[in-house]
Amino acid sequence: MSLWEIIRRLYPYVLPYRQLVVATLLLTLVGSLAAQVNPFVLRYTVDTVQGMLDRGQGLAQGMDLLLLVSGLLLAKEVINTGIQFGQRYYGERIRISVSGTLVRDAVHKVLGYQLGFYSDSGNQTGKLQTRIDRGVESLMKLVQNFFIDILPLFANAIVALVVMFMANLYVGLVAVAVLPVYFWLSYRQADRLNGTRRALRGLREARSQGLVNLIDSAVVIKSFVREDYEEQKQTQTQQNLQDAQLQTRKISFRYDGLKTFTEQIGVVLIIILTAYLVLDGQMTIGAIMFHILLFNNVSAPIRQLHRIYDEMNDALTYSEGFFDILDAQDAREPTGPLQPAHLRGTFDICNVDFTYPGGTQALHDVCLTIKAGKTTALVGLSGAGKSTIINLLCKFYAPDRGQMLLDGQPLADYNTHALRRQIGLVLQKNHIFKGTIEENIRYGVMDAPLAQVEHAARQAYLHDQIMELPKGYQSDAQQLSGGQQQRIAIARLFLKDPPIIFLDEPTASLDAIATEQIKNSLDAIKQGRTVVIISHSLAQIVDADCIYVMKQGRMVESGTHEHLYDLRGTYREIFDASARSLNIEKLARVLVDDGDELGDTAG
Repeated sequence: MSLWEIIRRLYPYVLPYRQLVVATLLLTLVGSLAAQVNPFVLRYTVDTVQGMLDRGQGLAQGMDLLLLVSGLLLAKEVINTGIQFGQRYYGERIRISVSGTLVRDAVHKVLGYQLGFYSDSGNQTGKLQTRIDRGVESLMKLVQNFFIDILPLFANAIVALVVMFMANLYVGLVAVAVLPVYFWLSYRQADRLNGTRRALRGLREARSQGLVNLIDSAVVIKSFVREDYEEQKQTQTQQNLQDAQLQTRKISFRYDGLKTFTEQIGVVLIIILTAYLVLDGQMTIGAIMFHILLFNNVSAPIRQLHRIYDEMNDALTYSEGFFDILDAQDAREPTGPLQPAHLRGTFDICNVDFTYPGGTQALHDVCLTIKAGKTTALVGLSGAGKSTIINLLCKFYAPDRGQMLLDGQPLADYNTHALRRQIGLVLQKNHIFKGTIEENIRYGVMDAPLAQVEHAARQAYLHDQIMELPKGYQSDAQQLSGGQQQRIAIARLFLKDPPIIFLDEPTASLDAIATEQIKNSLDAIKQGRTVVIISHSLAQIVDADCIYVMKQGRMVESGTHEHLYDLRGTYREIFDASARSLNIEKLARVLVDDGDELGDTAG
């Protein structure tokens, strides 16, 4: 993005604060005029002192001059202090306000995108965080530089240049002649740094993502004793980043030196020209200092741009990534106009194909029917496409081909948010938000009273464990065990009390006793609801009204447990393998022996 493109994109964010902008501009104009007081005062002082010396006058006759000059400069500084405070304060208010709006807009857009946006390799957590944080930071530096630094400096420069031309045409032309050379060097610098800064942004994103992965994978890293390997990977990424940073600074230093040299050439030319004009009788001695100070006001932006230029280039680089996030219109989650007032919960899926954004096709010509008020189980090996079907039913993704109906209406026609309010979802691994247990359970219904929260916790067999904690429901939810966190997710389901329930390995993190307890609770909540369950637990699926068997993204069998078992197909293979993994035969013998002992005792 060019600088003008960024300004165009920032304009709607700055527009609501136009009164602050106008106030800043007015203060800038007054400040630029006040900045020219010193050259005029200095010229008047030097010329007056020189005249007094020529007439043989001394300190006694010059006291009035000193008092006058001191008063003028002091008054000017007092006024200038107030002006600078106003400029910086209003500029900072604009920066902070625009920053808040940009962040809110980014959060709003990101939350509105479909899951495919997050699964893209370029939108991983660390990369998105870096783009948003660095994007907002660099854009705010641009706003700050414009209203607090660049605008006042350039206003001073323009006013000083006009005064120089009015005082002497030739001195003004010398000052103007230096500026194009400087800005040509700045253009060349930007051109050289363009590709390097994009690479630098990519390396910073990779470093952030690498740190996130290290933290998330700490257990696996330590269990395989791969600390040295991961440290080496991260060190190499850091080294690549350092090399790119050094190359960037090397180019910047080279051009900064050339620009400083150009500026000093201008100062030398001004001194030579004004000295010549003084000797030729066209100027007074005071005019030398007068023009040097004016040229100093002209060249001040040049000196400041050495510092500001890098920040502006960061804005040019990171703004692209930031606005790419805001402009990802194709990633917006689709919705429809249909409001689901009274859902029966019958899903019809016909000839559906689906491919994930990464290119993996998960479903091939899938057909199935989920009947209202019934429990439907999806069975298959890992990667068969079971969870993908639930993702499609929740409208997290849209199918590539085929038809998906809910109560006879296309699923795509339903309002996405209204539909999800009618769906309860429990996953194998559920996210626990930072906060208390009460806040996490209440996530199911945000305005639920504490009594309902506690009732939901009892249904999830979690209440007694919560009450044993020192802070009870105010305890940190993220400090609970994996099984307890899973029960929080199930408690959310009970609190939400939806007509449609999707369960994806809901008891995977629970022990045997907890699994039995939760199964009893889920069996109770299933009554009269449409339920889709994915589970490797035999107890969870054998009593389902209909079981669909999937294999490599295709639907291969369907029916009740008895029917599928008699087919001796894929379901029979999965069922027998599950029974063997549980060592059913040995467990059965133990149960039989215990029964015989109880019979003998009774006899």
